Amino acid sequence: MGSDGRSWNGVAGGARGGGEEKTRAVAAPAAALAEVPTSTAAVDISLPLPEMTPRIIDLCKELVKEWSSLDSSCFSISTVSGGITNMLLKVSVKEGSDSESSVTVRLYGPNTDLVIDRERELQAIPYLSAARFGARLLGVFENGVVSSFIHARTLSPSDMKEPRIAAEIAKQLQKFHQVDIPGSKEPQLWNDIFKFLRKASVLKFEDNEKQKRYETISFREIQDEVKELKDLSDLLHAPVVFAHNDLLSGNLMLNDLEEKLYFIDFEYGSYSYRGFDIANHFNEYAGFECDYNLYPDKDVQYHFFRNYLSDRPSEVQEQDLDALYTETNTFRLASHLYWALWALIQQGYPQSISITLDTSSYGTANTRNSESSVSPWRKASFLP
Repeated sequence: MGSDGRSWNGVAGGARGGGEEKTRAVAAPAAALAEVPTSTAAVDISLPLPEMTPRIIDLCKELVKEWSSLDSSCFSISTVSGGITNMLLKVSVKEGSDSESSVTVRLYGPNTDLVIDRERELQAIPYLSAARFGARLLGVFENGVVSSFIHARTLSPSDMKEPRIAAEIAKQLQKFHQVDIPGSKEPQLWNDIFKFLRKASVLKFEDNEKQKRYETISFREIQDEVKELKDLSDLLHAPVVFAHNDLLSGNLMLNDLEEKLYFIDFEYGSYSYRGFDIANHFNEYAGFECDYNLYPDKDVQYHFFRNYLSDRPSEVQEQDLDALYTETNTFRLASHLYWALWALIQQGYPQSISITLDTSSYGTANTRNSESSVSPWRKASFLP
């Protein structure tokens, strides 16, 4: 990551603090949002990429004005990654013999409106972009968006716990939590969990064996435990911030050459509790294999907290670290419940995601046990 004496440039090169940056972050979005081109066109995500290509090229020519007059032969399209709830494509055009420019096209998966509030996401993106987070929004179409392309690599779970990277994630998350998104500032965590619970409780499975397993779930017991955990977390009076809510390694990108860290994909972003966002990030240390032996220990968490709480980490008071530790590890349970219910809904609507769900092992969440987990909570349904 470079010599110890070098400093990070931060998210998209933005500086921490500073009145000028804050003014730009607040003032720019209204105009920026009005200028974002929109299209009523849609792309059939079920098609193979070669059959999608002409439609995607037409969309890019419509939404990226600099490309409107280019011949289709100038375009090349490749898959960046197959996301859990979307497909990411890199669309490039040649600019002379030695250079090219690129954008990212994100295609929403079918039925993702069951778990993602797209209106909330699109409202937040211009403000986050103005605050130097994520890619710049270039266009919106019926089932996706076009954004600037970020030249960086996606982090791995092991990258996230590297002390220098962990410190930078903490610093940038503190800045992210300061972004002001217009509208209600009411926390949405419990609203979203109860919404997921309602949808998860009325599923039907074509597979008889899966249906029998599903019918053994006591949704009344789950509801009671959610209420109990909500009452417990309310006692913390945790700060409400605009939270990312999905800060896994795949949503963190790093340009090693320029030492710039990027947060991406704000699909689950909402006003929520500070402790939930941090706890959810810590849960992601387990990776998709859900190895919770990798969950950060107290010393690793305190390293993160020091960098989150102050520009002078060594000066953070012990009582402040202890308080954030309690807050974070209480909301750790809410993170498990959130994604367990999410995974069950995905099982009920398997066409809405692009990963293969592993239904060979199942887990349950128990909010009375601080070490409980849903395993694997990203790959399997919430079945006993």
